Amino acid sequence: MGSEGPILLEPLWQGPAPIDPSAVSGSVSCALPARYEAVKGARQFTGSTLRQWNLSELLDEVALVVSELVTNALRHALPGGPAPGEPERPVRLHLMRGPSRLVCAVRDPSAVGPVAGETGCGEESGRGLHLVESFTDGWGWQPLADATRGKIVWAVFHLPTHAQPG
Repeated sequence: MGSEGPILLEPLWQGPAPIDPSAVSGSVSCALPARYEAVKGARQFTGSTLRQWNLSELLDEVALVVSELVTNALRHALPGGPAPGEPERPVRLHLMRGPSRLVCAVRDPSAVGPVAGETGCGEESGRGLHLVESFTDGWGWQPLADATRGKIVWAVFHLPTHAQPG
């Protein structure tokens, strides 16, 4: 866990409308192991953070989106776990609260961007990015500055009016 979000998420601001980093009121991140149990840890980290930020009313939607983004990173960016020589915790979850929105981002080592799948009604997977799109006010992805080092997939939630400053 750390509060290094603004530095780590710089490429993120090329996607959604810019936020002045000096206006960010909260930024946290946590490293996640390359195991599916990490999804539960990501949800717990998200819940704890949103409760600290008095944003509990967003918990269900944000936890669902975080689960989908982390699952996608583990399934598609690290299908067999980290490669030899890669860090043990190659996936990182970032949460950043700005004046009027919350940004959730997942960094992984793959430079390949996510693609929403086309699924039939009987299939059990492939709907994750459709859920992300349904529950957020926008999502996207950005390659890291060195595209061979991975990407960040982000999702934005507008904050309820009572949670916004002033």
